[in-house]
Amino acid sequence: MIIDGKKLAQKLNEQSRRQALQLKARGIVPGISVILVGDDPASQIYTRNKDRLAKKLGLHSELCRFPGDVDQETVLRKIHQLNADDQVDAILLQEPLPKQLNEEALIDAIDPAKDVDGLHPLNLGRLFSGQAGNYPVACTPKGIMTMLDCYDVPLSGANVVIVGRSKLVGKPLLALLNNRNATVTLVGRRTKNASAITSQADVLIVATGVPGLIHGLDVMPGAVVIDVGINRLASGRLVGDVDFNEVASKARLITPVPGGVGPMTIASLMSQSIELARWRRLARYLL
Repeated sequence: MIIDGKKLAQKLNEQSRRQALQLKARGIVPGISVILVGDDPASQIYTRNKDRLAKKLGLHSELCRFPGDVDQETVLRKIHQLNADDQVDAILLQEPLPKQLNEEALIDAIDPAKDVDGLHPLNLGRLFSGQAGNYPVACTPKGIMTMLDCYDVPLSGANVVIVGRSKLVGKPLLALLNNRNATVTLVGRRTKNASAITSQADVLIVATGVPGLIHGLDVMPGAVVIDVGINRLASGRLVGDVDFNEVASKARLITPVPGGVGPMTIASLMSQSIELARWRRLARYLL
């Protein structure tokens, strides 16, 4: 069975639209600000799509553009300005960033309560410690967890293998799945005999940016396969990190590319932006 990320995202977006209307009835318009540095084509398309969807769902959306040669202090000043703006609930620093910028320092400067990507050390620490309460987590892992739950994939006691150790996907997913009592293995480029590990996974999640990395022999029959990769070939065709044709015949559930994880990432960003507004401003409204 193919996991329909587009359909799930539509449902989540409709839920977000209703929640935004409920907040608006109380005088609260959720606000998201995206910082875009440079002219990376993929980032421009991605941020434009985010901006359009946010406005469609009833959020106030601001795209803060900077040239590729911008200095660190200029971006920092903008982050501090957004932190102080009570109408901004969610701040996203679009990657990749130019080499002259210190990404860690910029992320650290974002107010943890507005860190919609869940990358601030305080939010990551809460996640890895399994802390209860309201705090943001990375949007792609958040979307993946929603997908697994919607398709009734059991996680407690499951053998989950994540291929890719990025701070945007692999590492937050490790914590989220551990907190759900899954047994999680993280596979990186230096992992020896990785196929022997991936082929034992009940749930296999691949996020490497290497097209067609996972083949049929790398997957256990009946596994759930989540392909996070979005790679554009020279032909212009979009493909994932998983050889879909080989793996689909073995997997119980699999995400397509496109139409799988991608739509859920953006829908989760919108949903989490509204959650940040509720946590930060609605609680104050009710006092």
